[in-house]
Amino acid sequence: MYEGNHPEPLNATDFTNEFENIVMYINDISNGFENAIQEGIKSERLKTELITNVSHDIKTPLTSIINYVDLLKKEEIDNEKAKEYMDVLDNKSQRLKKLTEDLLEASKASSGNVKLNLERINIAELIKQSVGEFEDKFKAKKLEIISRFPEKEVYIEADNRYMYRIIENIFTNVAKYSMEHSRVYVDVWLTGTQVKIAVKNISKEVLNISEEELMQRFVRGDKSRTTERKRTWYFDF
Repeated sequence: MYEGNHPEPLNATDFTNEFENIVMYINDISNGFENAIQEGIKSERLKTELITNVSHDIKTPLTSIINYVDLLKKEEIDNEKAKEYMDVLDNKSQRLKKLTEDLLEASKASSGNVKLNLERINIAELIKQSVGEFEDKFKAKKLEIISRFPEKEVYIEADNRYMYRIIENIFTNVAKYSMEHSRVYVDVWLTGTQVKIAVKNISKEVLNISEEELMQRFVRGDKSRTTERKRTWYFDF
């Protein structure tokens, strides 16, 4: 029971009379644990279903908004202010679309419903490609990317699409939260049979929270101070 296994309840007839109450209490505890586990599973399933349904409900009107904005942009409109408003609508609707897709993907991941297509990936090449795609964003923040890779090619077994999403998410945070005119270190190295990747940057705001709090979901550093603080992301394969 301590290890999470809830076998058949204890049979009071297998014990002497002195243990009758103890057997009853142990069975009650076991049933309580099992009920709590089942309630937790049910709650997670309902939460996942709610997120999925809301995401789909948002996507339908959002798709219409995106389509109508696209049609408006094709019209010959001389009003520069109107064009500016359309660009804002376009950017915000596309952003909302990506957030909705990310929410749906996160919901699938938390419920274990993500199907991975594992393949052999040259991780160094994937990171170099990602750095190139973020070059404009990094330049806008005056960030110097310093990459260090092993001399030989490094491969991992992973889903290429989701692996890129991980790197994209980290680089998006780097571009958004790094201090301007600072360096960003991207390292890939081998430790035995493991491939290790580290991304280090200096945050523009002090991370005025503990390391444990920082690694929790939906947590950001305190923006009320501006002292430099290094943040490092590690992930192993």
